[in-house]
Amino acid sequence: MDFRLTEEQEMIRQMAADFAANEVAPYAGEWDKNHIVPYDTIKKMQELGLMTIGVPAEYGGDGLDWLSKYLVCEEIAYGDAGLATTMIASTLLASDPIWVGANDEQKKWWYGRMLEGATCGFCLTEPGAGSDALGLSTKCVKDGTDYIINGTKQFITNGGHAKQFTVFATLDKSLKNKGICCLMVDRDTPGITIGPEEDKMGIRSSSTTQVIFEDVRVPGWMMLGGEGAGTPILMETLDLSRTAIAAMATGIAHAALNAALNYANERQQFGKPISSFQAISFMLADMATAVETARLLYQKAAWLQDNDLPFKIVSNMAKMYAADTAMKVSTDAVQIFGGYGFVKEYPVEKYMRDAKIMQIFEGTVQVQRMVIGKYLSQNGYHPYA
Repeated sequence: MDFRLTEEQEMIRQMAADFAANEVAPYAGEWDKNHIVPYDTIKKMQELGLMTIGVPAEYGGDGLDWLSKYLVCEEIAYGDAGLATTMIASTLLASDPIWVGANDEQKKWWYGRMLEGATCGFCLTEPGAGSDALGLSTKCVKDGTDYIINGTKQFITNGGHAKQFTVFATLDKSLKNKGICCLMVDRDTPGITIGPEEDKMGIRSSSTTQVIFEDVRVPGWMMLGGEGAGTPILMETLDLSRTAIAAMATGIAHAALNAALNYANERQQFGKPISSFQAISFMLADMATAVETARLLYQKAAWLQDNDLPFKIVSNMAKMYAADTAMKVSTDAVQIFGGYGFVKEYPVEKYMRDAKIMQIFEGTVQVQRMVIGKYLSQNGYHPYA
């Protein structure tokens, strides 16, 4: 096995790391404190191609492999998880249904607008449908060659500034999974209302709102895969997105680890740095091991994706483990900082707040455990299959 990145992958990773170090990390605390969505920085990311890493080469993008995309996710999250959320939700999560289920005409429309600067939003979650994603109530009713959408979507990343949405709705709830549809929707279509910004615990530099659809008329050609095709599109999209979230969680954990390590080497108690005490050095060792394991898991999932091999279970494992790691490592970083870790002058309390959502969105870690457990009970554990 060769765990080294290719020359191109390393170049892309370093470009993202440099951008995060110079254009993101120095301002992340201010964005967090004042709940600022940094549109100027997003524009710079657009110019560098970071906001379009999900666009295939045949539609004008860089055509990155999956591992390269996730390396970018980790590095931007190292700088600020909120900005990484904005990027991932647009170029991957909201756009993966296009990659999975769109025809050529639909891809040209969606990706073309992205390359012109459009940010995207993924409209799945509802006030009454979270972990039970397929229990959604938003309806799409056929009217001639169009569809009329009515319903409310909750906690939509980029809701406040997205120019286009992938929207999941049902033809009829009695049809259950067979009634789910996925439609591309232009933000400027009449009948769309954006709710107020949520005042969040973490990832505060990202926009999170309700998106309300009231008699929104969408041309029939904007439905992906036809009526009832939404469920398989959604399932594959979520499996892909979980690897991205695992990469982002790894970035948070890595940032928290480095902050704790630097502080432990500088902080003197009893005449020597606290990193020399066994209690602290063991914590740091466990933190570093967990971060490395999280990275290996998401990169294995990416390798499986790049080689067209089954990746669902590994992506769920990666997201579950990396999310829990981000929470544990950031909490331990606060502990190592002691009282200073509890004040906003230092970054680790922000890492801890940002980490929490990793265990919640794109499927809670409890849902991941359900998925993995069900798979194991039906198929057993075969690591080299």
